[in-house]
Amino acid sequence: MIDDIPGARAALLLDSTGELVMAAGARDEGNRLVGAYQGIALAQAQRAAARHGAGEVQELVSRYDGGIVILQPLRDGYYLVLVLGPRACLALGRQRLGPAQDRMNQAL
Repeated sequence: MIDDIPGARAALLLDSTGELVMAAGARDEGNRLVGAYQGIALAQAQRAAARHGAGEVQELVSRYDGGIVILQPLRDGYYLVLVLGPRACLALGRQRLGPAQDRMNQAL
């Protein structure tokens, strides 16, 4: 997947505790930490959505000076994180994550 997205740095699969299950791309500690912290943000967003009856969180997108992070929740508390560089195309990243999310949910 990350080979299809110019500027993609890493794709990560993490479990509900923020532990890295699988990774593709740059395997540095920074990306793993970004993935774990995104899991904390997901948990907070899910609690807020439940508290206000907003339905399920389908995606989180975070923009930083150094790039973009897209998170998509999966079944059983797992989640998929795509780390993009600052010049990567957000729309392309989101488009590529959809089928990956479907495949991962089927495998879980």
